[in-house]
Amino acid sequence: KQLYTSVYRLNADIDYFYGVLAYSTGALKNFDLLHFHQGMLLMYPDKDNPGELLPFIPQEKMFKILSEFKRWGKILDISDIGDLNRHVENNEIGELIKVSEALHEKKIAQIADRIYKRKKLTKMIFIAGPSSSGKTTFSKRLAVQLKVVGIKPITISLDDYFVDREKTPKDENGEYDFETIEALDVELFNKDMLALLEGEEIELPKFSFETGKRNYNGNKLQIGRKNIIIVEGIHGLNPLLSKMIPEKAKFKIFVSAMTSISIDGHNIISSTDNRLIRRMVRDYRYRGYSAIDTLQRWESVLRGENEHIFPFQEEADIMFNSALPYELGVLKHHAEIILKEVLPIHPEYSKAERLLKFFSYFMNIPAKGIPPTSLLREFLGGSTFKY
Repeated sequence: KQLYTSVYRLNADIDYFYGVLAYSTGALKNFDLLHFHQGMLLMYPDKDNPGELLPFIPQEKMFKILSEFKRWGKILDISDIGDLNRHVENNEIGELIKVSEALHEKKIAQIADRIYKRKKLTKMIFIAGPSSSGKTTFSKRLAVQLKVVGIKPITISLDDYFVDREKTPKDENGEYDFETIEALDVELFNKDMLALLEGEEIELPKFSFETGKRNYNGNKLQIGRKNIIIVEGIHGLNPLLSKMIPEKAKFKIFVSAMTSISIDGHNIISSTDNRLIRRMVRDYRYRGYSAIDTLQRWESVLRGENEHIFPFQEEADIMFNSALPYELGVLKHHAEIILKEVLPIHPEYSKAERLLKFFSYFMNIPAKGIPPTSLLREFLGGSTFKY
């Protein structure tokens, strides 16, 4: 238990803040305020170049999906951790889980309906999103909803279009860079997809991560009138990936976990933290990685996302917010056990302590009421989908 907390004073106003504030408002010399919709945006400097402000890039689709989840928060009667904890105390968490999952399912069904209305044109669905956004489970649930409306989805893995290992580009440290689009055989992917759209039969490649080679094993594919191709991967929205495929044939979806609740009225929960916690729990359960391993890799993951994923998010026809308002209360139990393994001697200790302090605000939520098709099951286990 923590005996003390930090408070801050600005003239006559005294308040507290999650994290650390600058010692003075005068510390921020370079900033701007921009009018945006019914509010304002605070523009702050680039951390790598403090003398210059970050450029303003309008993200109307992202703003729309965040506004939608704000409306959903009113439906669920939950906007912050205090509301969530009250649901736990009042034994209302089961109902919150049911309604949250129903809202997810309704949104996925609406996306399937939108694709159905364009079925004469749309032949390929591209799904992209950052690490631990839940795009794999989203793809599988979307496939189910597409079947409901009479469309037969076929999933193609971009991993099978990796170039042979010796042709893979290297990063500034001389390591293979599997995150760049140049690690994929874009020309072959476009050639195969165009052939499929023309009704031709192709032989799908299979990439072996053990040998670092792409080969063929007789896996043939030909699509029919009711088929639609689903392609899921980090480069799904990059125009270079599908440069030869007609725009009218494509439907693009961006999936991310944009945390739908806040700590309180003026302290938000970072979506990046939300995804980090998901990844930490999943890595520990299924990949044998410790919290230290995940924390060490995280900055590199974020750099890759900023370079290869987020610049193309507004290319999407629609966005899906995979965050669930109750999930951090469920992940708390699993994450705390892992984070407590990080000791003061480790460089990652301060990050682990920050997350442990964050979890101290949440009451535990048992996982037993979460349905087996929930997106959260991708990280917790117990899903009826195969990964």
